[in-house]
Amino acid sequence: MGWQDNDDSPWGKKQPPDLRDVIDKLKKSLPINKLPLIGSHGFIPSIIVIALILWLASGIFFVAPDEVGVVKRFGKAVRTVMPGPNYHAPMPIETVMRPKVTRVQRLEIGFRSLGERQKGRVRAVPSESLMLTKAENIINLTFIVQYKIKDAAAYLFNIKDQTETVMAAAEAAMRETVGKNDIDDTLTTGKYQIQQETKENLQAILDSYKAGIHVVAVQLQDVHPPDQVMAAFKDVASAKEDKSKLINEAHGYRNEILPKAKGKAAQITNDAIAYRESKIIQAQGDASRFSQMLAQYKMAQDITKKRLYIEMMEEILPKVDKIIIDKNVGRNILPHLPLDKKTVKTMQ
Repeated sequence: MGWQDNDDSPWGKKQPPDLRDVIDKLKKSLPINKLPLIGSHGFIPSIIVIALILWLASGIFFVAPDEVGVVKRFGKAVRTVMPGPNYHAPMPIETVMRPKVTRVQRLEIGFRSLGERQKGRVRAVPSESLMLTKAENIINLTFIVQYKIKDAAAYLFNIKDQTETVMAAAEAAMRETVGKNDIDDTLTTGKYQIQQETKENLQAILDSYKAGIHVVAVQLQDVHPPDQVMAAFKDVASAKEDKSKLINEAHGYRNEILPKAKGKAAQITNDAIAYRESKIIQAQGDASRFSQMLAQYKMAQDITKKRLYIEMMEEILPKVDKIIIDKNVGRNILPHLPLDKKTVKTMQ
């Protein structure tokens, strides 16, 4: 089936081959002469049969392991097929869509990554990231959403613009959650709770849409006050830190002083109790001794009186040398000073 040489042809020296020669050569090369032919011109029906076979064979399709096939009949979903070889009626009767149901898709809200060339750099989207907290404080919050397809037919036909729908629902769920929390909790200890509440709210919204989507995770990326009030917020944070520091120091001083004061109070109390007990015992002993002495005094008043006098003098003058003289005998005794036991000081 080559081009024929002809100098007079409009194409120059080359001319298209004759159509009859092409058909004759095609008949010899293809086994179409064995097919049932209709009429004397049987080649055209054979072509139609071959085309019909090829058209019917075009309904064979394969679904990858990470996909699910959704078969449409005149644009309407009629069935879902699992991975492997499958068949549907040829186009345009039926067509197939094969979404990847095992792939975890990722959405960025409040920021956009700038790609591989500028890896690590992002572009802020303030219209998505600026939110109001419970006390109407403005906060700048960025986060990502990870989700998978759990119902391929619902995902493809129940919602339009799936990515934009999930982003809008995620932003609404996050704004609702942040609006129920204080700014301090959002910036510090309440991040995990906010992530979980947002995930639950987002899943509820998508389920109400019958979107066929399973939310895998909601992760906060960056949470901070807006740049316009960053300096004032840092001042407030520093004041709070100073307040906490002073409170902790006061607690430490209290924890140091209170045990000492309690110990000293317990010591004083114990000393007072011991003093009271000793005085009580001493008083009881004195009372008992007095009672016994009274009994002796009643039996021999003069002797007891003298003994009491002498004992009292011994108690009053414990370091003074004493000489006891009977009053009846002492009249004839000349008292004298024991000069040998005194130190005489000479006045200068």
